[in-house]
Amino acid sequence: MITATADWNALADEVLAGNRLSHEDALAVLAAPDRDVPALVAAAYKIRETHFGDEVQLYYLKNAKSGLCPENCKYCSQAIDSEAPIDKYAFQTEEQVLEGARRAAATGAGTYCIVASGRGPSDREVERVCKTVAKIKDELGLHICACLGKLKAHQAARLREAGVNRINHNLNTSRRHTPEVVSTHTYDDRLETLRIAKDAGLELCSGLIVGMGQTSDDLVDVAFELRDLDVHSIPVNFLIPIDGAQMGVPQDLTPRDCLRALCLFRLANPASELRIAGGREVHLRSLQAMALYVANSVFVSDYLTTEGQPAAEDHAMISDLGFTVVTHEEPVGMC
Repeated sequence: MITATADWNALADEVLAGNRLSHEDALAVLAAPDRDVPALVAAAYKIRETHFGDEVQLYYLKNAKSGLCPENCKYCSQAIDSEAPIDKYAFQTEEQVLEGARRAAATGAGTYCIVASGRGPSDREVERVCKTVAKIKDELGLHICACLGKLKAHQAARLREAGVNRINHNLNTSRRHTPEVVSTHTYDDRLETLRIAKDAGLELCSGLIVGMGQTSDDLVDVAFELRDLDVHSIPVNFLIPIDGAQMGVPQDLTPRDCLRALCLFRLANPASELRIAGGREVHLRSLQAMALYVANSVFVSDYLTTEGQPAAEDHAMISDLGFTVVTHEEPVGMC
């Protein structure tokens, strides 16, 4: 077991040697003084470089079904009791989702994320996604991640059969903190969907939202839960204050706080793809580029109901770092 230390480089070496980050060291990462943040990032970069070199994966989100959700997640503009002024629409047409995939490919994204609001999809909605995914594969060969809410076993199997590569279902916060965020589903509901997806042979994408009033112990619990689940991809979001959503801004985040959180997830999950996701522009601000020394993927363009920075700025940032955009596209016409 790794013991608590302020020698961040030695800590990275221990992780690279195959030792698991201890709870004590994880808390030390989150408590690192501001003057230590550059050294902490450098240590995390050592791990990132070992597993991913100078590569950056780009993801593109498509909000295929917006609002109309029976869940009451306090952070979400699409929740049933949200008063946020957002577009609300049922599942978009095949052509609309396909057009989104074309825009994703145009931005250089290798993964296209199809997202639908709601507790979980109907079988009819799953079939619609499957039919569209087949056309996306034929035309563009993009890696597909679907975020559809709570899944049943037969739905996960059908998605995998149709060519969906990955399921996103975020834990969002710790087991202990979940009742503070949502009451219409449980933490175990989320774990169940991840297990169903994994049993169906789908890759797992699951992360959290930092800044919802969690303690350091909450963040560590999520990092270790994702490690135990062997999650392929971890999106780290930072709470975006949305007018009308039930959750305001319960926690002030500095760019250094965001970097410390990213370093925690890199050290706890050294070989998992780590993504700077929603809220990065708001909270990382001028340190966004620094975050890519820790994370190795990023969303381009917009999020679900909020705007992101232009894709051209992301490409410029990646180029300035000397990093390379890569994709895991499949051959066109293959599922």
